[in-house]
Amino acid sequence: MPMEGDEIAALIRAGIPDAEVEMTDLAGDKDHWSARVTSASFAGMPRVRQHQAVYAALGDRMGGVLHALQLTTAVPK
Repeated sequence: MPMEGDEIAALIRAGIPDAEVEMTDLAGDKDHWSARVTSASFAGMPRVRQHQAVYAALGDRMGGVLHALQLTTAVPK
């Protein structure tokens, strides 16, 4: 069963407590999501490490019930 956007956001927030997460579905397909994750803990962290932190927060869900995630990460301004 596909994950809902709020489930994905909750997992990310649990793994990155200071994260602000905005979720949108891609082209109306509830199996494919876009996430914008903003976190102060990303400061000074290379983009690839930011993405790894988000995927680590999701655990093994990427290969299971989450089919696709387009991810954008940022440090708060």
